[in-house]
Amino acid sequence: MKFLDSAKVYLSSGHGGAGAVSFRREKFIEFGGPDGGDGGRGGSVFAECVDGLNTLIDYRYQQHFKASRGGHGMGRNRSGAASDDVVLRVPAGTQIFEEDAETLIADMTQVGQRVLLAKGGDGGRGNAQFKSSTNRAPRRAEPGWPGEERWIWLKLKLIADAGLVGLPNAGKSTFLAAVTSAKPKIADYPFTTLKPQLGVVRVDEAEFVLADIPGLIEGAHEGAGLGDKFLGHVERCSVLLHLIDATLEDPKAAYRTIRDELRGYGRGLARKKEIVALNKIDALPAEEAEAKRAALAKAIRKPVLALSAASRQNVEPVLRALFKAVRTERAKQRSDAVEHEEEAVDVSPHWQP
Repeated sequence: MKFLDSAKVYLSSGHGGAGAVSFRREKFIEFGGPDGGDGGRGGSVFAECVDGLNTLIDYRYQQHFKASRGGHGMGRNRSGAASDDVVLRVPAGTQIFEEDAETLIADMTQVGQRVLLAKGGDGGRGNAQFKSSTNRAPRRAEPGWPGEERWIWLKLKLIADAGLVGLPNAGKSTFLAAVTSAKPKIADYPFTTLKPQLGVVRVDEAEFVLADIPGLIEGAHEGAGLGDKFLGHVERCSVLLHLIDATLEDPKAAYRTIRDELRGYGRGLARKKEIVALNKIDALPAEEAEAKRAALAKAIRKPVLALSAASRQNVEPVLRALFKAVRTERAKQRSDAVEHEEEAVDVSPHWQP
């Protein structure tokens, strides 16, 4: 299945059905009176978060979604049928924006979440609704109310606990394949990863979701290489694992390049918890690998782990460090949610004697 993380679609809800003008005409029933029914409601357009999807590829082949109009009212007080709703099924992590691609309408993060995007028009009233003591035979009915139409943007940001960042060929895909059941493409040339990948990591009877995105190069936030459009998929991550190729002559330059791109992208990525790891240490003598690790840790003033994803050397300690950071962030988010609930103030009016 192809991967698509952005789509622009057109929505149109159904118009309401028109009310009917009708009078009861039966033998032996004199002055039967009005019996025109109401029109039916037009179909609405909803978005629903469903399980089992991880791409918006369906919206590449269909961009227009139109609900049907409601049925017209009929005589004998028969109301028109309400039209069926149209439901856009989207994967978890989809954000829905207005046509300007900046105004957020909804953030679909929970399976089963449902949001109304375009409300169907109400049906018009038939002439039976206008009968009164002074107007026993009304000859008017309402047309149906119009529906709504709009363009929206669907943008997918994968939901993962931890994300992999680094230069091309840093070994991110190899790491993902080594610790999960994912099958990313692995080769000895840059940009083998062209779309984000997800995998479930199991460590010490615990699980978390790991995301791999295409590699960044200098100037990515300005469009160089594949650009930074895939960085949106790690915006939701609690922690970033920054992998650096140990075989590079200057790992410090590689580290600074990625940090500059994260700052250039913005949206809080540069402030996320970061774990730095030197990968491919099996390609170097042990003394040289340790010297590079120590020099990098001194230069960036952060702890630096060393591992080899290909041979799984020191992979478990890295996974434990990742899960510890993920668990800490989860606890912090739960604590923040509880605080927000406690700070909620009841502003509803209270009756007082």
